[in-house]
Amino acid sequence: MSAQVRNTIVCIVLGVLVSGCASQPDTSRYCGTVSGYLDPNPAQDLYRAVVTHLNGKPVISKPNYQLSPGIYEFTLAELISAPELKVKLAARTPKVLSVTVDTNQRYHLAAKFNTDKIYRGNNTDFWMPVIWQQEAHDCELPELK
Repeated sequence: MSAQVRNTIVCIVLGVLVSGCASQPDTSRYCGTVSGYLDPNPAQDLYRAVVTHLNGKPVISKPNYQLSPGIYEFTLAELISAPELKVKLAARTPKVLSVTVDTNQRYHLAAKFNTDKIYRGNNTDFWMPVIWQQEAHDCELPELK
């Protein structure tokens, strides 16, 4: 094999190796989004809910939470405004929802009003936190500097 052919092969191999390294995606910036800004349909017994805690830590509720893929615990307070809701204020307690966040997905939070019976007094079973909609959504965490 001539020196020129050998040098050409070495250049091609090096080019492939370098381009392979440069094209690897930065998976540390992959994320999914958990949202609470959309108004769900009350005709489907779905109402807004606000986030009070994320993984047990208090947060100021915001429309979107961009999170690395994984499992997160959201504590939600319901905002059910149905006239048939007859529970006492003390029964309107927050509940926890576990959300498995996948890359490039958006999850919409809501409070599901259980209308299977009339809930009265201190019965906290009148609602449950749910993901009422999931959709594809591009998400990339900001680059840390």
